[in-house]
Amino acid sequence: MAKIDILSRTGDATGSVDLDEATFGIEPNVAVMHQVVTAQLAARRSGTQSTQTRAEARGGGAKPWRQKGTGRARQGSIRSPQWRGGGVALGPKPRSYAQKTPKKMIRLALCSALSDRAAEAKVVVVDDWSFEVPRTKDALASLSALGVGGRTLVVADRDDVNTWKSFANLQQVHVVSPGELNAYDVLVADYVVFTKATLPNAQAEKAKSVPTTVPEKADESSDVGEEE
Repeated sequence: MAKIDILSRTGDATGSVDLDEATFGIEPNVAVMHQVVTAQLAARRSGTQSTQTRAEARGGGAKPWRQKGTGRARQGSIRSPQWRGGGVALGPKPRSYAQKTPKKMIRLALCSALSDRAAEAKVVVVDDWSFEVPRTKDALASLSALGVGGRTLVVADRDDVNTWKSFANLQQVHVVSPGELNAYDVLVADYVVFTKATLPNAQAEKAKSVPTTVPEKADESSDVGEEE
């Protein structure tokens, strides 16, 4: 299990923590990451594009000219697609571009992306941001002390309002909560910065999903005695 230093805001090491092998130590699955990121970008599309069909275009109540004897091609309506101002044939209409993606595939893509960043030493763990007041200057100083540059993904708790506001004005920094962490944001970031409280742990997540109490089995011997 790989170890990583826990740093303070000033860049000093205050301890170390083990990175979960199931989250940060797997072989990245490029195909799954590609499919999940493609689905995520497709779901962002608004899908509001729309064109008028010949049934929605204005005009066309009367036949332009009689069927025969004019020497011109027969026409039934000026709303036909071949007419200027007519309807559009097979044009785009409002639709949803969302794709169904299994939860296990989404989880594998996220772990693959985090493992790729961890292999490149682009994962940073901070003990706690502990900004007394929201201040962009303090946020910049902290990132500089941590040796973090370029596009940065900061994972912070929703309740840590000062941290969210401190990074809000930095265009190269994107802040997400632990529940919003996704493969696309990890892959487009140069560095991923966690706090000790937001660092993912697959074992802890499994423990949350397993029920703590086991239902008691009925006493079969008592039932047998009653039947007799």
